[in-house]
Amino acid sequence: MAANVRSFEAIKKERFKDENCPTPTSEEQMKVEESVEQLFDLFSKIVEIDLDAPTLLRLHHATFLKKSLTYLPNAYQCLDASRPWLCYWILHSLELLDETLATEDISKIVQFLGKCQCPEGGFAGGPGQFPHLAPTYAAVNALCTLGTEEAYSIIDREQLQKFLWSVRSPDGAFMMHPGGEVDIRGVYCALAVARLVNIYTDALFDNSASWIISCQTYEGGFSGSPGMEAHGGYAFCGLAALSLLGKEQLCDMKSFLRWIVNRQMRFEGGFQGRTNKLVDGCYSFWQGGAFPLLHRILMQEDGNAVSMERWLFHQEALQEYVLICCQNSSGGLVDKPTKPRDIYHTCYTLSGLSVAQHFVHGKANIVGNRNNELALIHPVYNIGLEAALNALQYFQRLHIPQRQPS
Repeated sequence: MAANVRSFEAIKKERFKDENCPTPTSEEQMKVEESVEQLFDLFSKIVEIDLDAPTLLRLHHATFLKKSLTYLPNAYQCLDASRPWLCYWILHSLELLDETLATEDISKIVQFLGKCQCPEGGFAGGPGQFPHLAPTYAAVNALCTLGTEEAYSIIDREQLQKFLWSVRSPDGAFMMHPGGEVDIRGVYCALAVARLVNIYTDALFDNSASWIISCQTYEGGFSGSPGMEAHGGYAFCGLAALSLLGKEQLCDMKSFLRWIVNRQMRFEGGFQGRTNKLVDGCYSFWQGGAFPLLHRILMQEDGNAVSMERWLFHQEALQEYVLICCQNSSGGLVDKPTKPRDIYHTCYTLSGLSVAQHFVHGKANIVGNRNNELALIHPVYNIGLEAALNALQYFQRLHIPQRQPS
């Protein structure tokens, strides 16, 4: 059943007020709200003649994404060390849109990702580069999204586990690469790939839960490393990593919940990444994707949570922000109005839209036309639910390497 849109006249009272004490931050916030209000006002006129509005521009997005598989503009040169990420962002977005690729194209992508796999284990940002946890996570997610026998078998699981050992710290944290930076992304990426391809061992992640908890801040969210500021991307990594460890009870859940529900912007409807920051389409997932995990945790703590009929954020408001403010008319999605489209924001904004559209057991609540509905995702890994379950089932049949480094 399609959900009704909010009354934009009613929510205008939620516009930011600087109390006659302007700052650079408040001025930027008001500029964003002005651009959003213009789009809301335009939409209010459109919906009077098109009751199916807002509409997800499926064909435009799919065309943009498929073109990006073979051609990217010069602006993407800075991501030469992130090429598995480019594959993942595109493939996952197409998956959400229920778009398929030709068999030969799938095989070409698998072979390219195979060239990014390093002899010492793990994946690099491109052929001939050094292994790194971030592109390792992206490559494994991309291969599991493709879901073919060729894609699964190209992952060298024993060498991958050896690489994870090489970047593990005694305190349970993980370096992004040997000798590299240590932050909460590392432990999440390591856990996600270890669980997906069945190379997880308790020894490999000994002390990891305690280190993650040391990153929870006074605000309630998680920071990249102990003592830093709570941040949406890091907060998702922290909560998802604890879920993969089965140690969610160690988190101060009340504090986390208070922090994250206050990251949804009252006027725009989208999420900000940090306190006093601007709305950003990618946090539709980094913040919104945490709510299915929170629901499961609350169910474990209190069986009454089963009766909840929605996630603990305003799902319709997020859908409106994405559909009205984040779609580029030529395809692709954006951070916020006036920003250019890119495949990173396309991926995570669509992921957040999928979360906002669905609830427990896939129950749907769709803003706009029913054709706006996206595929379900697995919120822990951020790949399609079906792809995640197929990969977990496939790799569960394989033995778990037990060798530890000397």
